[in-house]
Amino acid sequence: MAFLDLDAVAAGMATGAGAGAVTGTPDPAGGASALPYFAWRTAVNADRYVSGMRPFREGEFGRGPNAPDRSHLKTVNALIDAARRRQQVEERDLALHARDLAGAGDKGRATLLNLKERSETRARETEQIWEFYLNVFGQRTGSFAPWLGALDRIALDCYQAVYMGLGKARSIPSPSPLTYMETGFGPATFRRGVRLSKLGQQLNPFPLVKVPYHRLLNPWSLGAVPHEVSHNLQSDLGLWDLMPRRIATSFAAHRLPARNAEVWQRWHKETYADLSGLLLIGPAYVGALMDVVGRSRASTAAWNDEAVHPTPIIRVPLNIRLLERIGFAGDAAAFRRAWDALYPASAWKPVPQWVRARLPEQIDAVLDAICFESFDEYGGKALADVIRFEPKHAELVREAAERLQTGTDTGILPERFLIAAARQALAWARVSPATIHRNFYDALGRC
Repeated sequence: MAFLDLDAVAAGMATGAGAGAVTGTPDPAGGASALPYFAWRTAVNADRYVSGMRPFREGEFGRGPNAPDRSHLKTVNALIDAARRRQQVEERDLALHARDLAGAGDKGRATLLNLKERSETRARETEQIWEFYLNVFGQRTGSFAPWLGALDRIALDCYQAVYMGLGKARSIPSPSPLTYMETGFGPATFRRGVRLSKLGQQLNPFPLVKVPYHRLLNPWSLGAVPHEVSHNLQSDLGLWDLMPRRIATSFAAHRLPARNAEVWQRWHKETYADLSGLLLIGPAYVGALMDVVGRSRASTAAWNDEAVHPTPIIRVPLNIRLLERIGFAGDAAAFRRAWDALYPASAWKPVPQWVRARLPEQIDAVLDAICFESFDEYGGKALADVIRFEPKHAELVREAAERLQTGTDTGILPERFLIAAARQALAWARVSPATIHRNFYDALGRC
């Protein structure tokens, strides 16, 4: 809704009588009419800013399983509408001052300029939200739509696995996660309800999972998706503040130094995402993690006293230990041999000695706190009971890997297990990586 009758103002400018004070014929060349023309033009621009930031329409970004669903559009449009309402307040004041500019004197002209600046700031804030989602949703109209739709289904499957495994029903999170492509070294996520600079510090309405193109090209590296989704699960389940306290309690029970507990408390978000990701897709997660954190020895062992991510050289042994504790000792031994060969004892020197001391005990204390102790938030269950990856699931993964080689339907296999199946098929090397890539996305397209 515009608050200035622009037609009336324009008529007034032409006759010198309309709309009160904005008089004179619009004269882009300047001269005596330049000031009212400036005021009129300013009001026109503000009006068009407001009306141009329209809500997104259903079907605008395609239809079907790869398109953003109605709940995504509804929540984003609510964000845009709220921004437009803030913008309209400024537009209304601006329009009133533009109309009365001729009789307002120098103070009035200064006020108009201030209002113009505030109106333009609001317009940029609205446009920032609109443009961000135009990009995210617009990716669902091009050639990447089937790939992103496939990742949406994996993310949704992760959520369903956790919420179906809870010991008691909890309210259903909505909207579901949405993936999008953006360049960068690694994936990332924006949790539901956090304020984002990309949105002008407005609240993010649903989980967003950012995946670089090179990960989409190599689906066996998509262990990052359950990892990023797990960040959102920890938040949606209300474990964000609770987990550090549980880690401290566990360290005390294991008679480990409080100084070490503080380090792991700082690392709790990334550690939770790793362990939850492993429970969601099994041993394949450790292989995918090694692909990500396996860099030069200096980089992988680099220590930072304030880092919120665990030092990479510690992350893999942490996950290997979880594999052992859930019944995959053979896989764990194989991964441990590989990791120890890549990073012998000498490579660990950058990690402070007090952190390395009693590290296996620290790891077990963390695993107890995050995976094996019950929480009310899980309905009285432990995370390792909410999501279980068992040897029978590994058999399903191997069968699915056989089918991925030939493009045979993988049937009812949970979508997240296809990441593990793709890794297994790649390891067998019986067909080309391109074939696995094609059949992986085809399988998810049939889900």
